[in-house]
Amino acid sequence: MKTTVSIISIVLGTLLSQAQHVFDLNERIPLEWKDNVTVEALTSDSLVSSFMIWIESGVAAHFHASHTEHVYIIEGHGKMQIGENEFEVHPGQLVFIPKGTVHSVEVTSDEAMKALSIQAPRFVGQDRVLIRPNQSSK
Repeated sequence: MKTTVSIISIVLGTLLSQAQHVFDLNERIPLEWKDNVTVEALTSDSLVSSFMIWIESGVAAHFHASHTEHVYIIEGHGKMQIGENEFEVHPGQLVFIPKGTVHSVEVTSDEAMKALSIQAPRFVGQDRVLIRPNQSSK
C-alpha cells in the first residue's frame, strides 16, 4: 500500500509540474505582426484561456455570449468602452468585462497596446459577436 501511495504521489507531482507554465509578459513580443490586432494563445483548458494581445489602432465593438474576460494592460494607452461607460486605460490596470457586455478599445498611444486577456470558460473562437455601428448595446 505504501508503494502504491508513493507511485501515485510521483505521478501526480509529475503531472502537476508539467501543467504549470510561467510567462514573462513584459518581455514577450509577437512572433509575427498581423494587421492591427495580433493574438498569441498562451494557455488553455476547459475552464479558462489566456492570450497576449497587441493592438495597433483598436478593436471594434463586440461581446461574448458565454464567457467573461479580464484584460490586464501591460503597455500603451487607450479609450475603452464597456457597456455605456468610456474610460482611459493605461499600464497596470485590470479591466473586468462580464459576459454579454459590449466592449471596444481605441489605442491613443504612439505604440501598440499590449494586454493579457484571460477568458473563462475556455475561448474557442466562436463566441465573439461583432456589433454593427447602428446596433444597440447588449
